[in-house]
Amino acid sequence: MDNELKRTLGVADAVVVGLGAMVGAGIFAALAPAAGAAGPAGGALLAALAVAALIAYCNAHSSARLAARYPASGGTYVYGRERLGPFWGYLAGWGFVIGKTASCAAMALTVGAYVWPGRRHAVAVAAVVALTAASYGGVQKSARIARVIVAAVLAVLAGVVVACLTSGAADAGRLGGLGGGGGGAGGLLQAAGLLFFAFAGYARITTLGEEVRDPQRTIPRAVPVALGIALLVYAAVAVAALSVLGAGALAASPTPLADAVRAAGVPGLTPVVRVGAALAALGSLLALVLGVSRTTLAMARDGHLPRALAAVHPRRRVPHRAELAVGAVVAVLAATTDLRGAIGFSSFGVLAYYAIANASAWTLGSGVKGRAVAAVGLSGCVVLACALPAASALAGAAVLALGAVAYGVRGRLRPGI
Repeated sequence: MDNELKRTLGVADAVVVGLGAMVGAGIFAALAPAAGAAGPAGGALLAALAVAALIAYCNAHSSARLAARYPASGGTYVYGRERLGPFWGYLAGWGFVIGKTASCAAMALTVGAYVWPGRRHAVAVAAVVALTAASYGGVQKSARIARVIVAAVLAVLAGVVVACLTSGAADAGRLGGLGGGGGGAGGLLQAAGLLFFAFAGYARITTLGEEVRDPQRTIPRAVPVALGIALLVYAAVAVAALSVLGAGALAASPTPLADAVRAAGVPGLTPVVRVGAALAALGSLLALVLGVSRTTLAMARDGHLPRALAAVHPRRRVPHRAELAVGAVVAVLAATTDLRGAIGFSSFGVLAYYAIANASAWTLGSGVKGRAVAAVGLSGCVVLACALPAASALAGAAVLALGAVAYGVRGRLRPGI
């Protein structure tokens, strides 16, 4: 059909797209605020990482089951609509599009900050234009670019880990403890909520469900593989940075991994880390543009966004109008706004999105394990969302409420939607 996307992605491509979103700027930026929330005990940060990973696994498991059942673009927007009703699907899609559009701008600004701090807004806009053009060229082209970026970023992070752990400055004693005057259980959960931001990229695999070959087989395999690799990378990097900096210095650092290699006595690696951070942010931005545009496509098909955005390019088989619209909005935000403080806001929106995914997975009723995982994922999303900084939680709740009001008004004016 003219309005359908082309299935071209295999397991390896889907894993790379997910890794491109997860092993991105989050690992370079999220460690410091999470360490600040967790407190001065290094073990608290590692415990927060474990909590975030557990919730991410539950969400990934539920999302993979749903994606295999409903292999269409849109992710939880589709699952919520099919399993819980149109309103819940709409609310998931609304939170995803708004939150991740802000995240796109934040990633673009991160590229600018690392590449050319004095002209970061101009560099950010250029990055958005370039990656929107790459996305417009087709999902296979995007997957190839993501593969190169992922390989480069993993090589940089491996260099950071080796440099830190083989350094005389490394001290295993900095990794222990859970208390010591930190934020307690609330601080640990807040740190987990902030670290969850870095795990959320596996959603890109499910939102691309309409472009995956044999989705019933591919998606359930790709999601846990991508998540498992990301967890191993994050754990290694967190241990390495903590071992040379300690939780206090890590929390105070605006560029934690660059400071970690300096503390390890390898200052020559700092420019490489900066390049890796820029590449990581580019990879995240590319994956985000892919995910947001596909959710926009799905919502436009149902009339919740302008139906013109539901068009699929006749030759490239991509949602070209949705991609251009998303790119234009992100470029404007990147040119005019500083959104690097949006990690908490984005985390709130994504946690709400996955809460709906877990609630949807609960209705599949396919055994005790599936329901138990969905229950843990749902309750975990709610707890982490409430534990986020108050400003982020309130802003996220306000955006969701605005979306709910818009849905109600639209339903009264256009009851056929």
